[in-house]
Amino acid sequence: MLADLKVKVGPQFYVYDKGAIDRYVPQLLHEYRAQKVLIVHGKVSWEKAKPYLGFVKEAPEQFYYHQYTGECSYYGTDLITDIVRAEGIDFIIGVGGGKLVDLVEYAAHVNNVPCGVIPTMASNCAPWTPLSVMYKESGESEGKSEHYLRQAAFFITDPYLVIDSPVEYFIAGLADTIAKWYESDLILNQAELLNYPFLKLAKETTILCKDSILAASSEAIKDMQAGNVTDAFVNLSEIVFAIAGLVGGLGDKYARNAAAHAMHDAISKYLPKSHEYLHGEKVAYGILYQLALEERWGMIDDLLPFYEELHLPRTLADMGLAPTPTEKEEIVAFINSKDKVHLIPIEISPEKLGRAMENLENYILVK
Repeated sequence: MLADLKVKVGPQFYVYDKGAIDRYVPQLLHEYRAQKVLIVHGKVSWEKAKPYLGFVKEAPEQFYYHQYTGECSYYGTDLITDIVRAEGIDFIIGVGGGKLVDLVEYAAHVNNVPCGVIPTMASNCAPWTPLSVMYKESGESEGKSEHYLRQAAFFITDPYLVIDSPVEYFIAGLADTIAKWYESDLILNQAELLNYPFLKLAKETTILCKDSILAASSEAIKDMQAGNVTDAFVNLSEIVFAIAGLVGGLGDKYARNAAAHAMHDAISKYLPKSHEYLHGEKVAYGILYQLALEERWGMIDDLLPFYEELHLPRTLADMGLAPTPTEKEEIVAFINSKDKVHLIPIEISPEKLGRAMENLENYILVK
């Protein structure tokens, strides 16, 4: 029996279809008996989303608006909390990208208010997951917060809205999503975990994520660049922002993330120049780092053509990052402090974590 397995499958209602926002959001607000609704949004994405939000003009609810700071931060949470308390907000809707929906879900958790999310891009699984990655306003990583009280009441968006987002965010999302398999493969294949039904489902879902993306990314990216909403684009964007989140929902800590995301968090915390790169781009480097840690060099070789095609960073040098000895020690100590890294069934020590960084740089250098 796994006494520590917590299954939180996903949002209570999910639809990804043309016209879905105006078709379903009014019904759900009515079902939740919402009276005062706060819409939290970004800037550029908000302008693109407005034509899809006809319900705000016709719905009987009273709407309030707040443009977030650009970070999912405790400061940003306080700003939302002030509005919730001052106006008696009883429902929050987040319209935007990953950091925004993370912020809305965390703020809803803090204020004990239901929320819904309308993602405007497929760059990560934030709209689906029951946790928020927290940052300082400077962009420095500040850990994460799980939502024990709720997940989103709804996750509804439109592929014609999502396809009009920057393609580099979609590419970063593809990289972030294949990490689900590479981070959890050794963990979920341990003999003592093989017979748990939810972990079996999580494992099969990671395979779906990896295989679909490696097979169809080129087609989906070309379709997005051309503005064509095709099955390839819809299927992969859905895998990025929904199915990938289902992995962690089913498998909890055993399938959510491990060394690849720990490396992302570490360089985000200790190497400020890394803030120039998207979450998924840093995770892409982290995948190769975890494989180097596991000494699975053949898998790195298999992935390199995919990385070259999508222009993903393979090393710290690819990102123009050169940590000092002190920074490297801080990165290694941070990774070593994460319980999720120690779930990988191999020897984990500061020395080995540091060697893996060096070995990967040297391995790629001679490729």
